[in-house]
Amino acid sequence: MNILVAEPLSPAGLAILQKNTDWNVIVSSPKEYDQHLAEADALVVRSAVKVTREVLAKAPKLRAIGRAGVGVDNVDLAAATEAGVIVMNTPGGNAISVAEHTLALMLAMARHVAAASESTKGGKWEKKRFMGNELREKVLGLVGLGTIGRGVLQRAQAFEMRILAYDPFVNPESVRSLDVTMVSLDELYAQSDFISLHTALTPETKGMLDAAAFAKMKPGARIVNCARGELVNHEALAAALESGHLGGAALDVFEVEPLKGDEAFLKLPSLVATPHIAASTEEAQEIVGVRIAQQLSDYLRDGVAINAVNMPQVSPAEYRQAEPFMHLAERLGEFASRISQGSLRSVRITYFGDVAENTQLIRNAGLVGAFRRAGERANIVNVMQVAAARGVNISEQHENVQDHGNAIHVELETTEGRTRVGGAVVLDRPRLLRVDGISVETPLSGDLVYMRNVDVPGVIGHVGKVLGDNQINIANFSLGREERIPTPDAPLEAVAVVETDGLPSDAVLEELKKNPAVRIVRVVSLSR
Repeated sequence: MNILVAEPLSPAGLAILQKNTDWNVIVSSPKEYDQHLAEADALVVRSAVKVTREVLAKAPKLRAIGRAGVGVDNVDLAAATEAGVIVMNTPGGNAISVAEHTLALMLAMARHVAAASESTKGGKWEKKRFMGNELREKVLGLVGLGTIGRGVLQRAQAFEMRILAYDPFVNPESVRSLDVTMVSLDELYAQSDFISLHTALTPETKGMLDAAAFAKMKPGARIVNCARGELVNHEALAAALESGHLGGAALDVFEVEPLKGDEAFLKLPSLVATPHIAASTEEAQEIVGVRIAQQLSDYLRDGVAINAVNMPQVSPAEYRQAEPFMHLAERLGEFASRISQGSLRSVRITYFGDVAENTQLIRNAGLVGAFRRAGERANIVNVMQVAAARGVNISEQHENVQDHGNAIHVELETTEGRTRVGGAVVLDRPRLLRVDGISVETPLSGDLVYMRNVDVPGVIGHVGKVLGDNQINIANFSLGREERIPTPDAPLEAVAVVETDGLPSDAVLEELKKNPAVRIVRVVSLSR
């Protein structure tokens, strides 16, 4: 397996990847990494490398992207999901560093640190020019109260600031102990002396600080942005600074990075600018490097996805609980698809008993199996998109029927009819229990011959003779039939699932069909 590290990663992070002795860790750079994309199974990036649709097209083997940091704007998530590539980040790993830098920028503005330093180093002594302000008793407005926003809040309280916050996705009850007042965005603009952005970049937040927003702010307010450059309209910001309506701005992030250096707003004396270094501390880079390396290792070795941004989130404990049922659902989905005919229209997955609290991964695994016959490149990351693209309806339901125990049923509707299979995890292995309401028990592994026939004498002997004449050994023979009273016009139907040592040829399947009682013969090959 080839792990491509496209940007600098901490030595401790590299060591975690390199301890997998069967992995080839390719340490590259943003300028040269694309030479190795064709062979990469996993890609590690920070913020410089842009993982576009074109980049993904060059990496046909890619299974995972690890972003050493929180933001994933440099990754085309839609394209990655379509390609079946999981994207993981490290939220909170650099939160303290960003929070501290936010306070550093606030202090730099309040005390004119950058301008005073430049003046003093230039041989001047301008004490009166650089009269500053205290942070004490000032109102800080936080736009976003996630991990970083809360880190800023805690540190600002040490300066005896009063804190307002706006975050429509935070339950006010959950922040009651933080000594913060939740307000509307307009209230925050109108009351804050300092406004600090800590929100994600979305279509709704892009350019949120524009001329209209600045007009709502109190005269002399100061802006801090250590989140995303696209949150601020730089032309409107420059106008508000030039007019004196805003008292200052401190930016660590910009709409286009790196800066050319000739941007007009950079020359404004009331602007403090740093080159996207809020998360650039030795401590933060060590943390995010170690975390992303461990997350990639856990996913590539064991399938445990931590901090995935384009697939269902589960904890390691939840994954361990769901994993055996994921295998079961995938085998059931594939078995059902192999014994059915026609184009797939819908998939319904029913969970009985206490399968798992979070069934999203189980659902996705079942769909992966159901689509395998179609030759789709579907996995648990992209299978819902595959289903949507094919117009296949997906539904789930939960039943607490005790006589089923912890079981899963997968029902496929095709243009030719419906197929319903059910199974359970028995001794940690997936096992088939029912097909279209008929009880039949067999392991969901290896080479299986599925037969549907009229329940009359001679069928079992016919199967044994055909397979024996063709030197095909029977490892397991499971039988079942309808549970009703037969009539002359409606004889019972029976199901047989025969596990064989080797896959029967098409010619052998044709021989099996020669018995007039045999209606359907299918072969299903599952991994052991």
